Amino acid sequence: MYSEKVMEHFTNPRNVGEIENPDGEGTVGNPTCGDMMTIYIKVKEDKIDDIKFKTFGCGAAIATSSMITELAKGKTVDEAYEISRNDVADALDGLPKVKMHCSNLAADALQKAIENYRSKNS
Repeated sequence: MYSEKVMEHFTNPRNVGEIENPDGEGTVGNPTCGDMMTIYIKVKEDKIDDIKFKTFGCGAAIATSSMITELAKGKTVDEAYEISRNDVADALDGLPKVKMHCSNLAADALQKAIENYRSKNS
Protein backbone atom coordinates (compact mmCIF):
# COMPACT_ATOMS: atom_id res chain seq x y z
CA MET A 1 0.00 0.00 0.00
CA TYR A 2 2.76 2.50 0.94
CA SER A 3 6.07 2.99 -0.89
CA GLU A 4 9.39 2.35 0.84
CA LYS A 5 10.00 6.12 0.95
CA VAL A 6 6.68 6.74 2.73
CA MET A 7 7.54 4.07 5.28
CA GLU A 8 11.06 5.48 5.73
CA HIS A 9 9.77 9.02 6.37
CA PHE A 10 7.06 7.69 8.68
CA THR A 11 9.42 5.57 10.80
CA ASN A 12 12.34 8.06 10.64
CA PRO A 13 10.80 11.49 10.11
CA ARG A 14 13.19 14.36 9.45
CA ASN A 15 13.03 17.83 11.02
CA VAL A 16 10.49 17.01 13.72
CA GLY A 17 9.96 19.67 16.35
CA GLU A 18 9.23 23.30 16.86
CA ILE A 19 11.31 26.38 16.10
CA GLU A 20 11.28 28.94 18.87
CA ASN A 21 10.41 32.40 17.50
CA PRO A 22 9.96 31.19 13.91
CA ASP A 23 10.01 33.65 11.03
CA GLY A 24 6.89 31.94 9.71
CA GLU A 25 4.38 29.41 11.01
CA GLY A 26 1.53 27.65 9.23
CA THR A 27 -1.08 25.32 10.67
CA VAL A 28 -3.60 23.33 8.67
CA GLY A 29 -5.98 20.52 9.46
CA ASN A 30 -8.43 18.20 7.83
CA PRO A 31 -11.47 17.72 10.07
CA THR A 32 -12.62 14.72 8.01
CA CYS A 33 -9.60 12.56 8.87
CA GLY A 34 -8.35 14.41 11.95
CA ASP A 35 -4.86 15.18 10.61
CA MET A 36 -3.29 18.41 11.91
CA MET A 37 0.12 19.82 11.07
CA THR A 38 2.16 22.91 11.80
CA ILE A 39 5.26 23.93 9.86
CA TYR A 40 7.80 26.40 11.28
CA ILE A 41 10.41 28.18 9.17
CA LYS A 42 13.50 30.29 9.76
CA VAL A 43 14.59 32.38 6.80
CA LYS A 44 18.11 33.66 6.23
CA GLU A 45 19.06 35.72 3.16
CA ASP A 46 15.70 34.81 1.54
CA LYS A 47 16.33 31.06 1.89
CA ILE A 48 14.66 28.49 4.14
CA ASP A 49 17.51 28.09 6.62
CA ASP A 50 15.65 25.85 9.07
CA ILE A 51 12.29 24.11 8.92
CA LYS A 52 10.52 21.88 11.43
CA PHE A 53 7.09 20.34 11.79
CA LYS A 54 4.69 18.93 14.33
CA THR A 55 2.01 16.61 13.00
CA PHE A 56 -0.85 14.75 14.59
CA GLY A 57 -2.17 12.23 12.14
CA CYS A 58 -1.72 9.08 10.13
CA GLY A 59 1.53 7.68 8.79
CA ALA A 60 1.04 9.40 5.43
CA ALA A 61 0.56 12.78 7.14
CA ILE A 62 3.80 12.31 9.07
CA ALA A 63 5.67 11.15 5.95
CA THR A 64 4.45 14.10 3.85
CA SER A 65 5.37 16.55 6.62
CA SER A 66 8.85 15.07 6.78
CA MET A 67 9.26 15.09 3.00
CA ILE A 68 8.15 18.69 2.52
CA THR A 69 10.74 19.85 5.03
CA GLU A 70 13.40 18.01 3.02
CA LEU A 71 12.15 19.53 -0.24
CA ALA A 72 11.99 23.09 1.11
CA LYS A 73 15.19 23.35 3.15
CA GLY A 74 17.79 25.46 1.38
CA LYS A 75 15.40 26.75 -1.27
CA THR A 76 14.50 30.40 -1.65
CA VAL A 77 11.18 31.44 -0.15
CA ASP A 78 9.70 31.78 -3.65
CA GLU A 79 10.96 28.32 -4.73
CA ALA A 80 9.64 26.71 -1.55
CA TYR A 81 6.24 28.37 -2.03
CA GLU A 82 5.96 26.68 -5.43
CA ILE A 83 6.35 23.12 -4.04
CA SER A 84 3.10 21.47 -5.04
CA ARG A 85 0.98 18.74 -3.58
CA ASN A 86 2.05 16.49 -6.45
CA ASP A 87 5.74 17.29 -5.84
CA VAL A 88 5.37 15.93 -2.30
CA ALA A 89 3.57 12.77 -3.42
CA ASP A 90 6.06 12.22 -6.27
CA ALA A 91 9.04 12.63 -3.92
CA LEU A 92 7.55 9.85 -1.78
CA ASP A 93 7.15 7.60 -4.85
CA GLY A 94 3.39 8.07 -4.71
CA LEU A 95 0.62 7.86 -2.16
CA PRO A 96 -2.56 5.79 -2.23
CA LYS A 97 -5.43 7.83 -3.70
CA VAL A 98 -7.24 7.86 -0.34
CA LYS A 99 -4.16 9.45 1.27
CA MET A 100 -3.49 12.19 -1.31
CA HIS A 101 -5.18 14.71 1.00
CA CYS A 102 -2.16 14.29 3.29
CA SER A 103 0.21 15.71 0.67
CA ASN A 104 -2.25 18.57 0.27
CA LEU A 105 -1.91 19.36 3.96
CA ALA A 106 1.88 19.41 3.85
CA ALA A 107 2.02 21.77 0.85
CA ASP A 108 -0.72 23.96 2.33
CA ALA A 109 1.04 24.20 5.72
CA LEU A 110 4.30 25.26 4.06
CA GLN A 111 2.50 27.88 1.99
CA LYS A 112 0.77 29.22 5.11
CA ALA A 113 4.12 29.44 6.93
CA ILE A 114 5.58 31.38 3.99
CA GLU A 115 2.53 33.65 3.82
CA ASN A 116 2.91 34.28 7.57
CA TYR A 117 6.60 35.12 7.02
CA ARG A 118 5.77 37.47 4.13
CA SER A 119 3.05 39.26 6.11
CA LYS A 120 5.52 39.93 8.94
CA ASN A 121 8.12 41.26 6.50
CA SER A 122 6.12 43.30 4.02
